[in-house]
Amino acid sequence: MTAAEDNTPGTTEVFDVAVVGAGPTGLLIAGDLAATGLSVTLLERRPRTAANLTRAFAVHARTLELLDARGLADELVSTGRRIDRLRPFAGMALSLQRLRSRYPFVLITPQYETEKLLERRALSTGVDIQYDCQVIGLRQDRETVTLDVQDARDVDDAADVVDGQEPQDPQGARRRIHARHVVGADGVRSTVRDRLGLPFPGRAVVRSMVLADIRLTDPPEDTLTANGTAEAFAFLVPFGDGWYRAIAWSPDGRAQDTDPVDLDELRALTRAALGTDHGMHDPRWMSRFHSDERQVPHYRVGRVFLAGDAAHVHSPAGGLGMNTGLQDAANLSWKLAAVLHGQTPDPEALLDSYHRERHPVGRLVLRISGALVRAVITDNSALRTARRLGAGLLARLGPAQDRALGLVSGIGIAYPPPPGTRRPTPAGRRAPDVPLAPAPQASPAPQAPHATRLYEALRAGGFVLITPPGAATPPGTPLAHHHWATERRTACVLVRPDGYIAWSAPRADDAEIASAVAGWLLPGSGGAQKA
Repeated sequence: MTAAEDNTPGTTEVFDVAVVGAGPTGLLIAGDLAATGLSVTLLERRPRTAANLTRAFAVHARTLELLDARGLADELVSTGRRIDRLRPFAGMALSLQRLRSRYPFVLITPQYETEKLLERRALSTGVDIQYDCQVIGLRQDRETVTLDVQDARDVDDAADVVDGQEPQDPQGARRRIHARHVVGADGVRSTVRDRLGLPFPGRAVVRSMVLADIRLTDPPEDTLTANGTAEAFAFLVPFGDGWYRAIAWSPDGRAQDTDPVDLDELRALTRAALGTDHGMHDPRWMSRFHSDERQVPHYRVGRVFLAGDAAHVHSPAGGLGMNTGLQDAANLSWKLAAVLHGQTPDPEALLDSYHRERHPVGRLVLRISGALVRAVITDNSALRTARRLGAGLLARLGPAQDRALGLVSGIGIAYPPPPGTRRPTPAGRRAPDVPLAPAPQASPAPQAPHATRLYEALRAGGFVLITPPGAATPPGTPLAHHHWATERRTACVLVRPDGYIAWSAPRADDAEIASAVAGWLLPGSGGAQKA
């Protein structure tokens, strides 16, 4: 399908997928889908020239691996500063060098750098990005989702579309978009979630948090500085260009998000937490907000999906928000593409697996970030003593430290194996970036012909089969078939497009390999099919 060219009021446009929200999550999903040849529109309320004032600045190892699978990680790394040691609070230090990843660090870079990179990729793959517009209505049937869209400048003059009824105000440009699927990645105040009638249960956990980008006369020695006392918490991290992100709050803060914030308040909070404000000066922007813990009960409703902050929101502790959203996107995009291209034997089960895999991860992230923020801001002396003792113990216990780092970095996140899979099994686990023999066998799927490691091979956008030399490629199957870099390895592994293991066996003959692949991919499938 291709989009209609006429964008005059009342026009109906048709796409394979409509994504609502052009933050990092929406941009990644849209770019992934368009890269497979699907027609995709991306709807964003902000004007094209408006800065997206966002709070994310940390890119964790697993997110960098997923960007590496798209050929984007190295460019993003060049925009920021690497941190290889985390200090969540005084007395605790975790070395990220323990991570078994190509990216054993946290990348500190403003979110706009991530968005610029993903927007450029989305445009290069053919995504139709429509800024300055808002979804005001959503309906779906068994085959199509219909969105009612209005220019942002006219939204305030129009009533909502409810139950298929047109807005009462005849003024303002409106159009209708039909899509086979819709993804709501439109943030905490998601219109898509609201139109689906889904609740967003949870509560506020931190009130009156102050954020700013500032300069420091006397920078701290540690790359990342954070500490909490009974009076305040403060966090400082450098972007690497002379600017620092500062976050601070007081447990008894009562200011509203709309109340003004000034540098003196930030200085006072930082001194209470760190003992010094490090000579803060010249803020380029300052903001006040509160932090909620919320999660929607269903990530899928019919042909509509929720991802990122539209599905889950939590405290900024751990820098997990944007990363979790991007990992939602990587999980969902290949599944939608496989269904729309007719490449999967069980479309409904594959689409349902998005909620089955990602909802528990969202719940886990809420628990991790919630535990971190509560440990930081507690004013209970006994709990603060327990925190100090626990931090010292964790730093001395390697396996416990590895577990903690794996959860925060995303490296240790795994999905439940497919129903009916014999246990124990590596299916559902993250696939490490193993070396490959450089010459892949011929395949009907796009290849990364010079791939010498798994995440280079994943840049083709499909499944990757890794076997010893001599194994046959399942005929007509859209995957990339590579061999191990060493002939001593006998295992056979099928890796999903999002870098997780679909199937694995210590040894397998051609018939066993073909049977395993057939459980995920249909032979001879190609262009978009009705789904």
